[in-house]
Amino acid sequence: MREEIATFLANDVKDPRILGLVTVTGVEVTRDLRHAKVFVSVLGSESQRASTFEGLNGVAAHLRGRIGRALRLRAAPEIEFRNDESIAHAAHIEQLLAQVRRDLPDQAADAPAPAQDEGRDD
Repeated sequence: MREEIATFLANDVKDPRILGLVTVTGVEVTRDLRHAKVFVSVLGSESQRASTFEGLNGVAAHLRGRIGRALRLRAAPEIEFRNDESIAHAAHIEQLLAQVRRDLPDQAADAPAPAQDEGRDD
């Protein structure tokens, strides 16, 4: 289901409200296949993100029919789009780690060398 939704959003959606890069990160479906939560990550400004979610909600009914046909389901699930912050969060963590890596060599050069214990018998 995730692949079908991602393909639809990448190739077939024509809604001008869908701005920025939209990535389908996951799908949760109820046991009876009546409801599906589609988690998407939208890169862009806050206004682009809001516009994109309006567009996604606008194409949900069309996407529902396509999913039903593609997966040969008797009743296609109601689709609800949810914002997934995990990619943005991971990018932020990676940025912080890169900053630490840049600052670390400077701190290592300023630190005194550790003293070695020469008189120890092990």
